[in-house]
Amino acid sequence: MELYTSDSSDTDSREQKTIDFGRMNLDLVTLEDHLSSPHKALAKSSGDIETLLLNHNRLVGLPRMLQQFVNIKILDLSSNAITQLPDAICQLPLVTLIVKNNLLTNASLPKSLLSKLSGSSHGTSTLKELNLSGNQLTHFPEQVTELRQLKYLYLGGNKISSISKDIWKMQSLHVLSLGGNLINEVPETVGSLSQLQALVLCDNLIEHLPTSIARLKNLKSLLLHKNRLKHLPKDIVALKNLTELSLRDNPLVVRFVQDMALKPPTLLELAGRIVRASGQQPGPADVPRTLVEYLNSANCCVNPNCKGVFFDNRVEHIKFVDFCGKYRVPLLQYLCSSKCIEPERPARATTSSNANASSGFMMRKVLLG
Repeated sequence: MELYTSDSSDTDSREQKTIDFGRMNLDLVTLEDHLSSPHKALAKSSGDIETLLLNHNRLVGLPRMLQQFVNIKILDLSSNAITQLPDAICQLPLVTLIVKNNLLTNASLPKSLLSKLSGSSHGTSTLKELNLSGNQLTHFPEQVTELRQLKYLYLGGNKISSISKDIWKMQSLHVLSLGGNLINEVPETVGSLSQLQALVLCDNLIEHLPTSIARLKNLKSLLLHKNRLKHLPKDIVALKNLTELSLRDNPLVVRFVQDMALKPPTLLELAGRIVRASGQQPGPADVPRTLVEYLNSANCCVNPNCKGVFFDNRVEHIKFVDFCGKYRVPLLQYLCSSKCIEPERPARATTSSNANASSGFMMRKVLLG
């Protein structure tokens, strides 16, 4: 996957005001002692500190002195044994909060991640990056959808079974990482994340993707390996900025389906096709209203050389399509008849050795992730 660096980790333009107590085997008592000692805290005023690193310790909670860091922007609590995030953490002006690899459950998160100002009923948040990966979450934490300024959300390595349909509210998201969960369905609302650049859904139980994925015009990286995908929506070819597509360990890579079984059409289906092909448009005065509605539900065959339609009976066919000029992917298409299946055209030969090398490289990226 390409590296997507958060704004908070850009240290070239300014000097970090940091206390680093990471990897010191501290428990909560010894950490409180370190924070209250001017010598151990490098004689820095708590009001001057912008970055506090407490990762890889033995913390089960947060120190009471944390509230004194009134200008803190980055807090790293990763790889501890934290079981509860107190509401007080939402009052800090954090830009980055990293709590990955802890023991958090959905019940142990604050009910709201917004900071409530005195005398105001509306909350705000300065958070742009939130990392809750590697915890014990069993469902998507709905309170994160309140964070309208959030750009980077990491929820991988939990036990989340579904994605919130309110995900569309997070219009600032650049990275959404949900790999290593138990997700079996992706909601259509994901397609509303217009700023999204990386979508990580690998190592889940996903069987199909919504067609709304094609609306993610800024998407550069789509990681789908280790799922149950048998095909991709045909609209995925609209993702012109996509440079990384990982599909390994899916049925569509392991076993390509060339043709699906066709059930014989019903007499109603055959009659409906004949009526639509004749150009007739019967109304309620000619046939029962239910038949009018049925005739209006006809779908056109996707074969451009066919003028036919289908209703409930269709041929499901996998067609291999050149994707962004870089690789070929299997897309599902619906046809009215097996006779409408177009023969595969051989890929055009290229005389450029560089183009061949690039094509091979991209194919490896698709199949191997």
